[in-house]
Amino acid sequence: MTDILKTQLDNGLTVIIKEVHHAPVASFWTWYRVGSRNELPGRTGISHWVEHMQFKGTPTYPPSELDKLISRQGGGWNAWTYVDWTTYFEVMPAHSIDIALELEADRMLNSRFDPDEVESERTVILSERSGSENSPQWLLYEELIAQAFRVHPYRKTIIGDTIDLQTISRDDLYEHYRQYYAPNNATVVLVGAVDTQQRLDDIERLFGDIPAGEPVAEVKRPEPPQYGERRFVLNREGNTAHVSVAYRALEVTHPDFFALAVLDTIISGASSFNFMSTAYTSNKTSRLYRALVETDLATSANGGVMATIDPYLYTFSTTVRSGRTPAEVEAALLAELDRAAAGDISEREFEKARKQTKALFAYDSESVSSQGFWLGYAETLVGDYTWFETFLDKLMAVTLDDVRRVAAEILHPNNRTIGWFVPLNGDQA
Repeated sequence: MTDILKTQLDNGLTVIIKEVHHAPVASFWTWYRVGSRNELPGRTGISHWVEHMQFKGTPTYPPSELDKLISRQGGGWNAWTYVDWTTYFEVMPAHSIDIALELEADRMLNSRFDPDEVESERTVILSERSGSENSPQWLLYEELIAQAFRVHPYRKTIIGDTIDLQTISRDDLYEHYRQYYAPNNATVVLVGAVDTQQRLDDIERLFGDIPAGEPVAEVKRPEPPQYGERRFVLNREGNTAHVSVAYRALEVTHPDFFALAVLDTIISGASSFNFMSTAYTSNKTSRLYRALVETDLATSANGGVMATIDPYLYTFSTTVRSGRTPAEVEAALLAELDRAAAGDISEREFEKARKQTKALFAYDSESVSSQGFWLGYAETLVGDYTWFETFLDKLMAVTLDDVRRVAAEILHPNNRTIGWFVPLNGDQA
C-alpha cells in the first residue's frame, strides 16, 4: 500500500498524510472526538449546533467569504456530527488545498459565536427538529433508542431534545467548542496529490501554535444488561404503519464486530460504514427483502449495524404495506431473525455475503475523499488508522461458525426492543 505518515504535534494534534497521485485532487479532513455521546442532560444537541456555528465565520474569514473561498477553486466542503464524532472536510484541486488547511486551523481556534448568529441558528435547528418530527420513521427511531438505552447517552438523538434547543445559551455553545475543539482532541487527515513533507510543514505552521486543551473526560455511562424484551407503540398522525426492532449489539473494537457485519449482509444486504459512499446497493437478494417485501407484507425492509465506540444497536426497520398489520410484519421479521439465530445460515450465503461486503468496501475506498474519511474514521473510533488498512484481512478471517455464534448471541429475544408506529385510528392488531 501507499506509504502513510502518522505523527503527532507537540500540542497533541494527530496528523495523517497519504500521497495519492492518480488525479490532481486532495481532500482534507478535521476530526473531533465529540458527538452526542459526550452530551449531558440539558445540553443534548449541542455538538450538532456547534458544528453549524463553525460555518458562521471568524474575524479572518467572515461567513460571506467562506463559500467563495472554496467554490472559486472548484472545491466542495461539508461537515457531519454523529454519535461519537464531528468532522469537517474539503475536497479541492491539490494546488489549492492550503486554503482548507488555513480555514480549519483558523476555525479550530477563532470561531466567533456571534449572539445574533446563535439565535438565528437556534431557529434553523428547531425547524430541523420539527421537520424530523414529521417523519414517522424518525419518531419511531427516537423512541426506539430511548427504550433500548436507559443510561448511556446514545439514548438521545444527535439533534437533541426540543427543550434543550430552546434553552442552550451562547455561552454554553462556546464552552462546548472550547472544551472539545482543541488539538489534543483532534485528528487531521490529508489525502491526495500532495508532497508529504511540504504539507506536514504547512500543518505544523498553521496548527502547531494552537494551545492544547484540557484532557477530555472519558464517557463513563455503560449501559447495564438487558434482561427481557422491551416493546412500545407510538400512536401519532400519519398514513402508514411501521415496525422497528433493535438488538443490543457490539462496539467497533469487539473481536466479533466483523462477524456481525457479515451477518448483517446476509440478513439485510450489503451496506457501507462510509458516509462518503456513492455505491448503489440493492438489498433485493437479502433475507429481509424476500421475507417481507416479496411476500407483500411490507413495502420496505432494511437493517444495519453502526460502528461506534461503545456498544450500539443492530436495527431493522420496515414499512407495513396497506392492508397488512404491524403484527403480521413483526411475526415474519422475527421468524427470519430467529431462523438466523438458530444457525440456519448456509456456507453459500456466508461466502456470498463476505464477497459482497468486500466488493463494497473496495469500491468505497477508491476516491481521495473516501480514503480521507476512512483514515480519520478509524483513527477517531479505534485510535488506529490501520483498522481501515486491515479491514479486508479482518473481514476474510471471519468464519461461518463465527457468524452463527454471533447470530445466536445478538439475536436473542431478551436482547431486543420492538416498536410499532400506528397512525391514529389505525389497526394495531
